Amino acid sequence: MSNQAVRYVTKSAAAAAGSIGVAAATAAGAVAAAALAASVVLSPVPDAASRMDGVHADLLRAVQLNQITLEQAASFEAKLAGRILG
Repeated sequence: MSNQAVRYVTKSAAAAAGSIGVAAATAAGAVAAAALAASVVLSPVPDAASRMDGVHADLLRAVQLNQITLEQAASFEAKLAGRILG
């Protein structure tokens, strides 16, 4: 076999091995994403009071980071309370 042919075969084999590695990593990522999605779907739904506690904490954090004003947080929390608490 010529020198150029050997180089081509070597490069092709290395590229194929790299492709297999990428495919395996992609498959592992897909399995991990599916497991995460299943855990979210199958997790118990928190009650309304704990949901509102989480909303309140998130809005306070946003106020502390100057992302929204205290008035905006209060207004948004009131809207969500109406929807969540009914």
